[in-house]
Amino acid sequence: MWYFQAPTVVYGEDALSHLSTLEGTRALIVTDANMAKLGVVDRIRQPLEDGGFAVEVFAEVEPDPDTETVSRAAEKARDFGADWIIGLGGGSPLDAAKMVRVLAERPDLTPQDVNPIVPMGLTNAVRLCTIPTTSGTGAEAGWACIITDRAEKRKLVLGSRDAFPDVAIVDPALAAGMPPWLTADTGMDALVHAIEIYTGSWHNDYVDGPALMSIRLVFDYLPRAYRDGSDMEAREKMANAATLAGFGLANANIGLAHALAHSLGGVFHPPHGRTTCVFLPYTMQFCIKDAPERYADIARFLGLPGETDAERAQALIEAVQQLQVEVGQPQDVRSLKIPEDQFHAEMDHLVASAEADATMFTSPRVPDSAEVARLFEYAYQGRAIDF
Repeated sequence: MWYFQAPTVVYGEDALSHLSTLEGTRALIVTDANMAKLGVVDRIRQPLEDGGFAVEVFAEVEPDPDTETVSRAAEKARDFGADWIIGLGGGSPLDAAKMVRVLAERPDLTPQDVNPIVPMGLTNAVRLCTIPTTSGTGAEAGWACIITDRAEKRKLVLGSRDAFPDVAIVDPALAAGMPPWLTADTGMDALVHAIEIYTGSWHNDYVDGPALMSIRLVFDYLPRAYRDGSDMEAREKMANAATLAGFGLANANIGLAHALAHSLGGVFHPPHGRTTCVFLPYTMQFCIKDAPERYADIARFLGLPGETDAERAQALIEAVQQLQVEVGQPQDVRSLKIPEDQFHAEMDHLVASAEADATMFTSPRVPDSAEVARLFEYAYQGRAIDF
C-alpha cells in the first residue's frame, strides 16, 4: 500500500489573487530578507489584508536554514496566534515554513523530531500556503524539509506528511525577476529532481507522468528563460516543471546526486541547485552501469538517439551535459570554488553524511563507502565514471 498526496495548486497568471480567498484571521509570512527588501512581501501582504487577515512577517530565513532559525519562527507564530503560515521564496523559506507549521502547534518538539514515521498529531489549527519565487526546488508541493545542523555540518532531511502544504500558489510573475544564473541553478535542480524520481527505486505510476513532463519542459524552456527572463511563456512552463517534479518529491524520492549535494552543502554551502546539477552526470554514469532502462525511457520520451538502452542512457547524459553548458552551469566540483585541500580534509565527513542521507537508498545503484569517496573525487576532478 502506498499514498499519493498533493496540495491544492493555484497556478498561472494572477494566481496570487487567491490569497484574498483564504479563510482565517492571522497570517505569518515566513521568508528571507531579500524578499522583504525587493517588495515581494508587500505583494503578498496586500491580498491577505484585503481578505481580512492581520499579517506579521518573519524575514530571517537564511540560505540552508538552521534548526535555531525555524524554532525562532515557530515561536513567533505561536506568540502571534497565527492560523496560517505563508511560506514565500525559494527552497529555504519554503522548507522553513513547513517546519514552522509543525512546530507552531507542537512546541514540545525539536526540528529533529519531525519525521515521516511518527504522526505529529496536528489538528489543522495552523494551515500552510507555499508561494515559490524560483522555479526549481518543488518545495511548494511536498512535505520534506531540508534543515541544517550547523554544529554537525550536516543538512538534515526532515519532514512529515503533517507538514504538507494546504495550498501552493505558483504565479510565474514572481520568478520573472530571477537573474540568469539563478534561473539556471533552480531550473537544473528541477531537472535533477525529475530524473532521480523517474529512475529511483520508489518510482510509481502516479509520479512517472509528472516527472517525464517536468523533464521535457526543462529541456524545452530553461534555455529560453535563461536567455530572456521576460519570456513569460518560458517562465510559466518552468514554474510548472518545478511543481510537477515536486509531486514526485512528496510521493517517491530523489537519489544519489542529492545525497552527495546535501553532504557537500552541509560543509561548504555552495548553491544547492548548482551543486545537484554538477553531480547529476556523474551519478547517472554510475547508475546506468547496473540499471540503464529507466534512463533509456527518458531518452525515448525526449526523442534522443540510440539502438540499445545503454546507448539511449548515454545520449541522455550527453543531453544533460549539453544543457549544462547552454545555461552556464559548472561541470565539476572544483568549479564551485572549493579549495582542494579543504575538500580532501573533509572527505571522511562527506562520505559519512552522504551515506546517512535519506535520498541515498532509493538510487538505482547504491554505492559502498569506497565508491562514495570515488564519486566525490571524480566529480571534483571532472573525470568520467569508470567504476
